[in-house]
Amino acid sequence: MTAKIIALACATSLLASATSAQPRPNCGAHSYVVERLAADYGEARQSIGMSADNTIVEIFASHETGTWTITVTRAGGPTCLVASGAGYQYLDEALPNTDSGA
Repeated sequence: MTAKIIALACATSLLASATSAQPRPNCGAHSYVVERLAADYGEARQSIGMSADNTIVEIFASHETGTWTITVTRAGGPTCLVASGAGYQYLDEALPNTDSGA
């Protein structure tokens, strides 16, 4: 399931790339964004990945409240909030074997 979330986050980052010419009021220094998500929402990083264009995608969530936030950070750029919501669930599922020889 985590792989699906990362895939969704990567797709979201592509959408963010397409709208890069628009103002982005929900962006800031990475350290500030992480601090605010922790202080205001009790969210901590749950997963991290890199999209094809080297954009870092992170998912923050609170196990207590179930809130979650997806951020994207371009190389040398600010960290931007691209999606948030409620109902986060931590899943510890084994990834399927996708080897073609199996």
